[in-house]
Amino acid sequence: MGAITGTFKGFGVTFSHMFRKVVTTDYPFKPPTPAPRYHGRHILNRHPDGLEKCIGCELCAWACPADAIYVEGGDNTDEQRFSPGERYASVYQINYARCIFCGLCIEACPTRSLTMSNEYELARDNRQDLIFTKEQLLAPLLPGMEQPPHPMRLGDSEKDYYVGSLTNPGTSAGAEHSPMGPGRYQVDEHPGVTFPGAEQAAQRAAAEKGETA
Repeated sequence: MGAITGTFKGFGVTFSHMFRKVVTTDYPFKPPTPAPRYHGRHILNRHPDGLEKCIGCELCAWACPADAIYVEGGDNTDEQRFSPGERYASVYQINYARCIFCGLCIEACPTRSLTMSNEYELARDNRQDLIFTKEQLLAPLLPGMEQPPHPMRLGDSEKDYYVGSLTNPGTSAGAEHSPMGPGRYQVDEHPGVTFPGAEQAAQRAAAEKGETA
């Protein structure tokens, strides 16, 4: 008797779902909007003049519990300056095959260089493609920014940059809830580098063009 009752209870769950409204997501052409504080792909932010905020301190790599971040610091010179101060990240990589999107890396960053966007289209056919390089992670140049290397434009020392960031934070403002895929921001082209999400963005643009035709 108990087995028969259990069977009817199981079918009851099935039948109750048969009469509910079906929700279909037209992905990837109409992707769902994630929550404002969703932890997605990382962004390496810039100062208002285009210099990189990352100082190559490697604190993000030390904080990462999955050992997904690799950083090599380099020294700035008067002829080749990529960030205010003495050092910058000459090599920066994040392995998204390891990343667990916990956000500990952005908590450890002392300059708010590293933030997380809403971009979640990270699937790849090749594991090697899941290792994102510095060129792929850097925020695009906004109007008024200059591609490094170049001298400091906002002051004579790194202190001027950090004090000024209180009122002019560069690309850090709102970066945590701003998707950075192609077509949403102006993206600088890098030889041999494909921006993450480029294929999905092309499909989405073609679908939108077909709808308006």
